Amino acid sequence: MNTSPSEIPGIHRFSIVINESEEVVMKLVRQIEKQVEVLKARYNTNDEIIWQELALYKVSTDMITEKIKVERLLREYGARAVVIRKDFVIFEVSGHREETERLVKFFEPYGLIEFVRSARVAITKASRGFHQTLKEFEQKEPGRGEVVENKYLDKNEEVFTM
Repeated sequence: MNTSPSEIPGIHRFSIVINESEEVVMKLVRQIEKQVEVLKARYNTNDEIIWQELALYKVSTDMITEKIKVERLLREYGARAVVIRKDFVIFEVSGHREETERLVKFFEPYGLIEFVRSARVAITKASRGFHQTLKEFEQKEPGRGEVVENKYLDKNEEVFTM
């Protein structure tokens, strides 16, 4: 389960990951929508989203400097050193569960001190986006709350450059 703010002030997004039949998922969605503060509940399959998890690994600095080629580790696993101290180093990796698990297995023989992984963070592949979905919902079921206009919506080229 993951909770995060959305692009609309005051609106938060909850992501709940379950592996169940579509029938069970639909029942869950209907139950969630019955909650007082829920505007809309939706479900997506893995094919409809882009997702990542964040993992942090704490390992002994002595073990890292003596036994591991750190540059190779960073390149091969896409890791990034976020804290380097005399007694430990913390690495960060984002990716799918299998990717973060690979690095756990790699570090285990070298004395992995601590490991933590976040819940899934996901965004839909559909180009309409959450804001447009919320506006359409408000048009179908008005009065459940004011829809806040996002002044940057539909101005991607003016706002973002990649």
